[in-house]
Amino acid sequence: MTDSASPLQQLREELNSGRISVREVAERALRHANSNVGRNVYLALDPEWVRRDAEAIEARFGGAPKPPLYGIPISLKDCFDLAGFPTSCGSRYYAERNGLAAEDSAVAARVRGQGGVIMGKTHLHTLAYGITGENPNYGDCVQPRNPRWLTGGSSSGGAASVQEGSALAAIGTDTGGSIRAPAAFCGLAGYRASIELAHREGLWRGGTHLAPSFDTLGWIFRDLRDGPALAEALFRIGVATQAATNIRVRIGCISADFLHDCEPVVIEGFAAWERRLREHGAEIVPFDAGFWEEAIDIFAPIQAHEAARIHAAATGGDFSHFEASIAERLAWGASIAESEVRLLRERHAAFRERMDALLRGHDFLIAPCAPMCQLTAGADHSRTRRTILRYTTPMSLAGTPAVTLPAKSGAGVQLVAARGGDARLLAYTAGIASE
Repeated sequence: MTDSASPLQQLREELNSGRISVREVAERALRHANSNVGRNVYLALDPEWVRRDAEAIEARFGGAPKPPLYGIPISLKDCFDLAGFPTSCGSRYYAERNGLAAEDSAVAARVRGQGGVIMGKTHLHTLAYGITGENPNYGDCVQPRNPRWLTGGSSSGGAASVQEGSALAAIGTDTGGSIRAPAAFCGLAGYRASIELAHREGLWRGGTHLAPSFDTLGWIFRDLRDGPALAEALFRIGVATQAATNIRVRIGCISADFLHDCEPVVIEGFAAWERRLREHGAEIVPFDAGFWEEAIDIFAPIQAHEAARIHAAATGGDFSHFEASIAERLAWGASIAESEVRLLRERHAAFRERMDALLRGHDFLIAPCAPMCQLTAGADHSRTRRTILRYTTPMSLAGTPAVTLPAKSGAGVQLVAARGGDARLLAYTAGIASE
């Protein structure tokens, strides 16, 4: 067992003991904010608002017991409303059109109700419709630790905020990999919730969807041991006991032939996590992932069709407000006939059943998050989205929870459970990190 406390455990102990105040924690976080070269980790940041909110939280929750996120600096993806701030969805068109939000989104309200201090609203790929973190409206989001590398997206600023230390954890969304990819590229942990968790209790109220059939929420954070507490604070799913995670597990490992496009460092990182899981007592068995090859061809048109409906309603069908690549996807989505969409949804249901059957035979599945370990800033990434989505969209179609197992190289790995298996998955990964 590791002797050190996790980042969340350590900060909670300092706050609960009174050794540091909520205001002092917020000030410390603010000193790190927007430290990447583009100074665009946050699209909305008001230090005075943060200070006032920190003091209000301390006054509200000053007695004992304190809520789970008491005084913890949290960043919020800028597709969720925060009262008094615009919601840009990564687009200046929406920032101007939406104006200032009148009230908190359900997610912001949940975080603040749990005592969290929202530091600001973070950068995202335009409309959350991309996986690199590039954005012509607000500048590309590069990693605070290395300006040569993009963060990945679409939860780009969330990953950057945790990497730079302005937030202990970040609220993100994941439609096709938007938590898993940036967490992996930034060497962080990530948690994509089961899709049912994201939609229950009205957690999408005050948030802007991309494609409701696949949209879910989750966290980007630094230490796997903090996953269960963060998930409980946001989703109220309960925390699985460690005893329940110590049984021998059977993990399905993606077959080697699927990994033909992976960089050597990704193969090495994947093998390292396999060894670590075996050392933890897991049985690792290969499975045939051949049917995953059709995932993106099911996912992409349904995503585009749903996104086009959402943004046609807001723009009157004029997609020229957005950059060419996204406008083209939206126009394509608008052109897809309902008869074709019905056939795609039938294929989606069949794919989901195959994933369900696969997970009935395994406790978890393991696969790389992406075939590369970094995205070079300024390079041509016109083909990058499809390359990454090959690895992430099978879980998007299945609606399953996934945890990004981090690697310093950026070659993170996703561990996947059946829908509804979030608590056990998080407890299992936290247990691995504790040993």
